[in-house]
Order: sequence, then structure tokens, then C-alpha cells
Amino acid sequence: MTLDFLGNLQRTHRCGELRVDQDGQDVVLMGWVNRRRDHGNLIFLDLRDRTGITQVVMDKEVSGEAHAKAETARSEYVVAVKGKVRRRDAGLENPNMATGAIEVVAKELLLLNEAKTPPFSPAEDAIANEEVRLKYRYLDLRREEMQKNFLTRHRVTRAIREYLSENGFLEIETPFMTRSTPEGARDYLVPSRVHPGDFYALPQSPQIFKQILMISGFDRYFQVARCFRDEDLRADRQPEFTQIDLEMTFPQQEMVFRIVEGFLTAAFKTAGIELKAPFIQMTYDDAIRKYGIDKPDMRLPAMAELTEEVTPGLRESLKIEQKLPVLGFIIPKAGGLSGTERKKLLSEVRAGFGETGLDLLDTERLKTSEAFAPLAATITQRLEATPEDLTVVVTPKLGTPEKWNYDPQWIYKRVGALRLQLAQKFADKHKLFEQTGTADDFKFLWVTDFPMYEWNEETKTWDAAHHPFTSPHEDDIKSGALFNDKGAVRALAYDIVLNGTELGSGSIRIHRQDVQAEIFRSLGMSDEEAKERFGFFLDALEYGTPPHGGIALGLDRIVMILAGATSLREVIAFPKTAKAIDLMVDAPSAPTEQQMKELHLRVTARS
Repeated sequence: MTLDFLGNLQRTHRCGELRVDQDGQDVVLMGWVNRRRDHGNLIFLDLRDRTGITQVVMDKEVSGEAHAKAETARSEYVVAVKGKVRRRDAGLENPNMATGAIEVVAKELLLLNEAKTPPFSPAEDAIANEEVRLKYRYLDLRREEMQKNFLTRHRVTRAIREYLSENGFLEIETPFMTRSTPEGARDYLVPSRVHPGDFYALPQSPQIFKQILMISGFDRYFQVARCFRDEDLRADRQPEFTQIDLEMTFPQQEMVFRIVEGFLTAAFKTAGIELKAPFIQMTYDDAIRKYGIDKPDMRLPAMAELTEEVTPGLRESLKIEQKLPVLGFIIPKAGGLSGTERKKLLSEVRAGFGETGLDLLDTERLKTSEAFAPLAATITQRLEATPEDLTVVVTPKLGTPEKWNYDPQWIYKRVGALRLQLAQKFADKHKLFEQTGTADDFKFLWVTDFPMYEWNEETKTWDAAHHPFTSPHEDDIKSGALFNDKGAVRALAYDIVLNGTELGSGSIRIHRQDVQAEIFRSLGMSDEEAKERFGFFLDALEYGTPPHGGIALGLDRIVMILAGATSLREVIAFPKTAKAIDLMVDAPSAPTEQQMKELHLRVTARS
């Protein structure tokens, strides 16, 4: 086969643009052969680019040369077509295609490049083997679904940039090669050739740099920032990812919230979703008590505390621990289980509780007892349950510990996890996770007042629950709790949550050097160690640092949710596998001996 040169030919339209009002117009299209159908004297090529597909007709009587070339064309060949738009005859339209009312009758066909038979066809809606998709990512990205995902990503990013720019934020880039700072995960290290034995660290976030930009007088900063974290991967986590990162001076929390709600509203509008702001707010403690998790899925009914309803006398009769909470919740429209199904579910849940001391209260069985029927009725009323709903009540058995792994909130968290587990199990019944294409699909929430510290049982120390530049509540500093009662100290930290997924975290920062030094000391860090690790930052704080705060949201997660995808890999062009491998380029890979020599490095076997 002889391939053609493009020469001076230029396309006039993209493949998804033509409509019936262009009937009779001469056009030039270019793209890939999506499908080929040979009907003898007529050969049909579905020509594809990222805007869509147009059906091209090679009629032997119109152009024998174009027809002959079409006989050799195959899927994924790159071609150019010169022809005339023709309205399809009545009954031959394709309502599933945006261009389904027209076709292009070819006068000339150029075969610009051939293609091997691909391991899968980009015309397929779904490819089961994800490793094959990632190995041949350039083919996978040709699929319509993936093209739509990245159009969504582009529109979302553009809308956010425009909103922040219009609201006085400057986009400023920060370094990729910097020094290691505590961000909660392992750093990716880059050895320095110029300074043997020393290493740069890729940023887990631009945290310190954006704070220094506030000290530098830039007032409002943002960045579509690349971040790197060496941690175990999952569906919504990648070793390199993108954040919408912003910082502002003289803020209250509410100012940060309004800015974020503004750019999220602008971003979601690009997908036809009209969000309603302001979003609901809830403290961390309330989130744990009502949902058992710090990133509640608000599409599901909250948990309810039934401690008062289950009186001391009833607890004694039912052998329930007196001092610990009794919690209940419903799964809408998941009731109506048969006796066998209910027993199986009770057995599964109890097995999941293991040796914790938690148990299920069988409310259906209570209804059959004269002594306990009033309690069942009270629980039903308290939970606002209907006969269609599945009612779940969790009780602590006698002797159940008040703390589990030193966590006084463990019962709430365990019941909250059960709530999510059962919601997934019965998703086909309650249908609360199904997309309707409206704002009702997206339940946003601000979670505030996180704990400043968390207890590390292994080291018997209080660790920073966030990065150590987060400001505690002023009242908790003044009361002395910072040193006397770390477990009670609240941080001026906040998360933005959507449908049970944390989109981003932020905080009001420490702007005073004396407070920052005290925070380091309260974490067990000596003044010398703080100076060694953060000397440049502590120095900067001494030169008129304004109060400041900000937030960072995961762009990949926002797009993933908007696209209805189940993994970040669907919205990142060249992602890594769960083992942090890029299958397409086969990375990571071993360096050459010369590279190792230049970097003064060598690999040794781990002892």
C-alpha cells in the first residue's frame, strides 16, 4: 500500500460538527477510521476525531480511486476526506450520533498512515483489562468516554482559573525541587549531582511556599499545583496529582468558604450543574456523632443516638452496657427482607463486629414481644423509619470497652462504617447513589474544628493531626490546653466534603513566630531541630507576617466525581497502577551506571 502525503490540504470542519444546514457544502475532514463497512460498490467509513464521528460514503461511481483506497483502509488508519455533505434519506438517520442526519460523499480519500491491529478498539465502550488499557494508553485515550473526561477536566480547570483571577488571585508557580517538610506521607527524593549526598524533595504540597508568598505581600495566590506523595495507592489516590491551591491574607474561615463555593459553582456550571451556596457546615465532633466519619456522605440519612430511648431498665433486661451509646440508622427502601434474608444479614453484621462487644438489636423481633414492642415503636419513630426501610440498631454488650485502640469515639466510627457498608450493599434498592444530572446528586459539606492533635499509641506522644502550621483556636491557646490538655485542642482547620469524598483541606495558619515555636515544642520538637528543619520559615515569620489561611482541593477528584468515574485513573492522562508503575513507558526503571556515578550513588542489598 502506498501512503499519501498531506501536502497543503487543510481540514474545514471537525468530525462532530456537521449538521443538516450544511447540506451540499464541500468539506475536508481528517481523523481516524472508527469502523469500516463494505457493501460492494459502497464502502462506509465512520471517521472519528475528539469532537465526534461522521459517516463517510465511498461510492465507486462517484470516485473509483477513493473507493479503491477505502478497500485497503482499516480501523485506526489516519485518513483525510474531501467531499460534499449530503442529508441522509428519510429512515436512514442515526439518532445516536450528533451528525446522524448527514453523511459526507467522498470525492477524494488520502491514506495518511496505517495502523496495526490494536489490542482493543477505541470504538469499544468499555475494556475489561485495565492493564492493557494503561499499556496502550494512547489508544485508550482515543475512546469517546475518555475524550469527554478530559474535555470536562479542561472546562473545570479553566472555569476555576477564571473565577479566581476575577476575584483578585494571582497564579504563581512554586518550585518542584525543594526540601523535605512534614506533610503526612513519604517524600520522593531527587539526588543532587552538584551537591553529592544531598537530595531535593518533590513537594507534597506548596504549603510553606504559599505561606511565604503571603509574607511577600501577594495577598491572594492560587496555583493549579502538581503534588507528589510516596504512599500506598487506591482508586482515588495517585503518587502525582493536581491540587487547586490557594492562600489569602487577613481571612476568616467564612471568607475561604465563600471563595471555594464560588469557584466550585463556576466549575460545576460547565457540566450543566447549578449548585446552591452556601454549603452546610458541621463540626468534626458533630460529624462523628451523626455519621461516624469526618467525611460524611450526606445522601444517606444520619445516625441517631438512642441512648435516652433505651432506658436503664431496658438495658438491664436486654443485657446492654449502661454507660455506652446506642446508635441507630435506616437504609431507605432496603426493608421487606424475608426471615431468612434478615437472619443472614444479622449474622454477617455480627461476624463483622468480631470481638468488639457490639451487637445488633433485632427490632423486628422486639415488635413481637409485649414487653419490648413499645421500644420498637419508639425507635421507629425516632429514626423516622417506614415499613419499606431497613432499621439498624447497634448496642454495646455488657463489658464492652469504653475505648478501643485508645479512641473514645470508636463506637460511632464503627457504626458509621456499617452504615456505609449497608448503603453500598443495598444501593440497588435505595438508589441514592444514582446520577440524575441535577444538583441533587452532589451533597457538599464543610467540616470544621478538627482536633489539633492525635494520640500516637506506638510512640506515646501527641502528633499534629494536620501539618504543624495549622493554627489552634485562640481560646484553646489562652486556656492553656495547648500544653495541659492536647486532646481538647481544636484546630482552625476545615475540609470540604462531597458525597463522602474529601475534596480538600485547609486551615487558618500560624502567623506569629512565638506561637509557631510553641507548636513545635508541643510536638516534642526542640528549638534546635525546628531551626534545622524550618529555620528559613521561622526567620520569615519575624518580618511582619500577616494573618493568612487557605485551602487545597484535589482537581482530579472533582473531575472524577463530575465525570461519574470510579477511579482517578479515568481523569489523569497518564496514571500509575496500584503498584505505582507507568505501564506505557515502563517506569520506574533502573538508571545507567554512568548516571549513578555522576550522582555519587550506588545500590546495595537491604540487610
